[in-house]
Amino acid sequence: MSAALAMADALGVDPRAAAELLPVIEAMMVRHLNDKMDAETGGLNG
Repeated sequence: MSAALAMADALGVDPRAAAELLPVIEAMMVRHLNDKMDAETGGLNG
């Protein structure tokens, strides 16, 4: 999280906005990666 906030700061993103949005973005990324892994393994990932 600290690395993501540092990157957001370097890009000029308001740190409060980044802290608010990062958990939502992370959840979407995890969901997408899980779907991709399931598609690649035929649903054997849980």
